[in-house]
Amino acid sequence: MNEFSGKVVVVTGGAQGIGRCIAEQFHTVGAKVCIFDRQDNPYFVGDLARKEDLQKFCTQVIAEYGHIDYLINNAAPLFKGLPDCTWEEFNNALQVGIAAPYMLTRLFAEHFAKGAAVVNISSSRDRMSMPGTECYTAAKGGIAALTHALSVSLAGKVRVNSVSPGWIDTQNHCYTGADAAQHPVGRVGKPEDIAHMVLFLCSSKAAFITGENVCIDGGMTRQMIYHGDHGWQLLTP
Repeated sequence: MNEFSGKVVVVTGGAQGIGRCIAEQFHTVGAKVCIFDRQDNPYFVGDLARKEDLQKFCTQVIAEYGHIDYLINNAAPLFKGLPDCTWEEFNNALQVGIAAPYMLTRLFAEHFAKGAAVVNISSSRDRMSMPGTECYTAAKGGIAALTHALSVSLAGKVRVNSVSPGWIDTQNHCYTGADAAQHPVGRVGKPEDIAHMVLFLCSSKAAFITGENVCIDGGMTRQMIYHGDHGWQLLTP
């Protein structure tokens, strides 16, 4: 029997992009998927920055299923930074990207089933940056650190890991040339590349893995790029 059959899975930000792919992959293998997203979806529409919505969502999941097997904190925070990100926007990014995953884990703490797992979706931006992305990058760096803290606090009860996607195409574009060549694997990533790792980390095959961060970026953060390499040219103002 498929080990995911009948398992209860929570996926935040599961209405589109990587989250939707993760939700679909779990559904395909027989899991019961509970999506939390601001966009329309089959399970729960709410705001991860609102504590009341988090509490209402958890109450609904437990009332319906009585427990939870896997929590996938995937919802993306605001992608802004200097000079246009306001105080309110920066704090909202931290609420969505760090506080909500923490609070959901806390609310579900007594309801995790045996063999449960939490997978937090970070980003390769937790180790590299570009201008104007401070609130997003701070949130992704925070969730990576929160991961190993939770893994220690929940030791023996729940395994907690994180995944850091690199460049993932969620729009079905065909990237060639320098876009593809900057990746040692020769292509831009797909949502399935992330979803497959998430399911692996939730499976019994990953029973000895906790507190870990796995960067899935086609090797992009390992390859040094210089002016003139792989068709890349430094553009100056």
